[in-house]
Amino acid sequence: MRVVVTGIGMLNSVGLNKDESFENIIAGKTGVGRITHFDPEGFASQVAGEVKGFDPKTIMNPKEVKKADRFIQFGLAAAKEAMVDSGLEEYDSDRFGISAASGIGGLPVIEKASVIVETRGPRRISPFFIPSALVNMLGGFVSIEHKLKGPNLASVTACAAGTHAITEAYKTIKAGMADKMMVVAGEACICPVGVGGFSAMKALSTRNDDPEHASRPFDLKRDGFVMGEGGACLILEKYEDAIARGAKIYGEIIGVGESGDANHITTPAAGGEGALRAMKMAYKMAGEPKIDYINAHGTSTKYNDLYETMAIKALFGGKENCPPVSSTKGATGHCLGAAGTIEAVITLMAMQKSILPPTINYEEADSECDLDYVPNEAREAEIDVAMSNSFGFGGTNGVVIFKKVK
Repeated sequence: MRVVVTGIGMLNSVGLNKDESFENIIAGKTGVGRITHFDPEGFASQVAGEVKGFDPKTIMNPKEVKKADRFIQFGLAAAKEAMVDSGLEEYDSDRFGISAASGIGGLPVIEKASVIVETRGPRRISPFFIPSALVNMLGGFVSIEHKLKGPNLASVTACAAGTHAITEAYKTIKAGMADKMMVVAGEACICPVGVGGFSAMKALSTRNDDPEHASRPFDLKRDGFVMGEGGACLILEKYEDAIARGAKIYGEIIGVGESGDANHITTPAAGGEGALRAMKMAYKMAGEPKIDYINAHGTSTKYNDLYETMAIKALFGGKENCPPVSSTKGATGHCLGAAGTIEAVITLMAMQKSILPPTINYEEADSECDLDYVPNEAREAEIDVAMSNSFGFGGTNGVVIFKKVK
């Protein structure tokens, strides 16, 4: 059974829809700037990739907005775009499921509720607090909106969640449990607790005097990742069904891979050993095809970028055999649990438009990170097969490989 992608949607710090986002990424623009969601003065890191100009009332009943945290709102917006894009108007609701993803979920509302209970007492907590904070409520809200009554799943695997949600949806269709699956992800953790927590781990960039260049994957002077936010959605369905209804096909999923490092709660396994196993699994499942492009996890942290580079070289048997690699996190920031789904959309659009997205802010080469990272400027190229990588805290790894359907 073949599984294909027939609809996509996304929003992030460089755009409120898939086309605007992709155009700005290809143009080398960034959405990273000084934090405006709260006053960051006194925080070690004061920069983030915030979604700008988003009005949830444009995609939700205004009375319902307070029931859904921002990450859910992002997911609803991306899902609406993807459903329109897919052309699906009639479908068997019982055979259409959902696979949602978020790394942390409603952290801002958890933070606010904690302050309320401490300063005003437990009776002042909103009755909407729990439903708006739970990660799986992203799938809950979206399934209600689109009447999706098939399997309703949620992946909460840190920064690999978005890719794992694709994998879960793929496996669900392959197992015959659904004919169609919506993959939807959202993340919105740019709040004092979120930024403060990652800062305490020394994980974030502190290039506060130059926000636009703070996220610099694979660059020698990278000093940490930059938090981003956003949402994305993919509509997956059986190839035969897509062909029968004349749907546009963005790509076929031909390989997925998952692995665990069993090494450290935050540091990836030395040499990218765990990431390599996930890539090998996906690559073998795909039939070991010629890979034309890799959208890297590429976080702009010392060890992720180094170890991912090492893993890619190990997979292909040396630097000279590796395809072009780029990280789009210089543009969007790191959208945590939504990153994998956002980057899958970017990868599919790159395949369709035959262009390699650039790794921006690449100014000084790191001798240990020595691949072709498509530095600073997009490049035209035929992309028939592409890989997208995602790795998360806890040593969890996810990889998906797409193939153009001609």
